[in-house]
Amino acid sequence: MIPWLDAHTPFPDVSEALTIDAPGLLAAGADLSPQRLLLAYQHGIFPWFSEGQPILWWSTDPRMVLYTDDFKVSDSLKKTLRRVEGSRTGGGRWQVAFDKDFEAVMRACAAPRKDGPGTWISEDIIDGYTGLHALGYAHSAEVWFDGELVGGAYGVCIGHMFYGESMFARVSDASKVALAYLVAFLRTNGVRMVDCQQETGHLASLGAAPISRSVFLQHLRAAIRQPAIGPWRPVAPF
Repeated sequence: MIPWLDAHTPFPDVSEALTIDAPGLLAAGADLSPQRLLLAYQHGIFPWFSEGQPILWWSTDPRMVLYTDDFKVSDSLKKTLRRVEGSRTGGGRWQVAFDKDFEAVMRACAAPRKDGPGTWISEDIIDGYTGLHALGYAHSAEVWFDGELVGGAYGVCIGHMFYGESMFARVSDASKVALAYLVAFLRTNGVRMVDCQQETGHLASLGAAPISRSVFLQHLRAAIRQPAIGPWRPVAPF
């Protein structure tokens, strides 16, 4: 059994997460306030649940992470990035921005996909993370074409630790472009790791790999004590 949290219940230690049936499931309940979300990320915990379920809190083992030095860029993506960067610096049709419209990125990530329904990102999730954004802890990387938002990614940053949440693309490779600019910015500012939470083939193709929860937490504890990074401005992803 996992514990039920109310508004004032602290999280249990991550070592108490389930190891069978739902590996990594730690607790249920509480709320999605910015303060609760911030506390969760500081302890290597994240929310993930489907519509109709209570709020579920997870700490997976192993943990999928992307070291910023290991980000893989295919030859075709390199060509796209050169085209986008030339446009970005030359005032062309392609532009890249950080935090221009954080909520729009979240809503695009929540929208139905071509191959399935919308994601688990609910109105409560949007409220919680836009609250974190207002506090300076949540950020978006955005790709714009002719003034239209066509791709993006968002996540949470505490000190030198970045926690990736979701990406979307309305045109080919737009999410990868957003991620490439995000990773370049993080690497330039001394952020070594992006938390990807759960293992997928798509993340692996971009250079992410699983590590043990203990190694992840050791890195996290040191990284969140570092000064906040910024200002959040795109840099060339090369």
